[in-house]
Amino acid sequence: MSPRLDASHTQTATSTLPPDRLDPIDPDDGVRAGRSGLAAAPAGEPPAALAGLPDIPPYDEVAPDDARALSKTLFERLESLEEGTHAYAYVRNTLVELNLALVKFAASRFRSRSEPMEDIIQVGTIGLIKAIDRFELSRGVEFPTFAMPTIIGEIKRFFRDTSWSVRVPRRLQELRLDLAKAGDELAQRLDRAPTVAELAHHLGLTEDEVVEGMAASNAYTASSLDAQPDDDDSEGTLADRIGYEDHGIEGIEYVESLKPLIAELPARDRKILSLRFVANMTQSEIGDELGISQMHVSRLLSRTLVRLRKALTVEE
Repeated sequence: MSPRLDASHTQTATSTLPPDRLDPIDPDDGVRAGRSGLAAAPAGEPPAALAGLPDIPPYDEVAPDDARALSKTLFERLESLEEGTHAYAYVRNTLVELNLALVKFAASRFRSRSEPMEDIIQVGTIGLIKAIDRFELSRGVEFPTFAMPTIIGEIKRFFRDTSWSVRVPRRLQELRLDLAKAGDELAQRLDRAPTVAELAHHLGLTEDEVVEGMAASNAYTASSLDAQPDDDDSEGTLADRIGYEDHGIEGIEYVESLKPLIAELPARDRKILSLRFVANMTQSEIGDELGISQMHVSRLLSRTLVRLRKALTVEE
């Protein structure tokens, strides 16, 4: 351990001021102003609560071995302090500062993600605090070994909750991970892509649940409308391939609705409609075809159209 760590009083660095600008406090107080105020022991704290702690150099200058040894000493002191006291907060926050290197190391594994590194470190720090609160020296495990899974787990939960393009239930987010893992295992075992039934049997789920999880996986990432397709650049962007509004679809709906109504018309009325709108004949030509006057054809056609219009309105 560094010789600076053997002193009987405690000194800490600050994240806002360099060490040479810190004003020393009376050694009897047992502390120096802490980093960002987090690790500072307030006035009125009994000196015995923090007496005997080793000297702590600037946090960015502490070697990993020294940080591990210091952390062990601080955890021993933390167990003897009452939670909620200023001394407890000082020791706990000092442990956070000393072990921030663990957070930065864990966050570096996710450097390729789209989230800012500052946000990842902040989330990882929450995991570090949780690990400090749960750690027990009696377990005989080094703190970095205990803390790293908690820190990484907190970061992974952050990505799981915020990286989805479409918000889906937590159950389906976890199912997506299970399906991905099971798919890799079965693909290696079977030397082919597993079927839905095989995935369901492997995970103890129903086939409908597997299909639901696969569908939810499509919401994890979204493609830009301006992105070029990977397989064939000649097709243009996705926006260029989106279909336009087909106004003829509305006409098809009306035609299908009219079919049963036209079938109920008398034969002569159906004949007039067919000659007028299918054969595109004039009313005079229809009159000559049926042997009636053009005025009669007009009256019959108008009556039929009013009947169909009213029937459509009632259905809508």
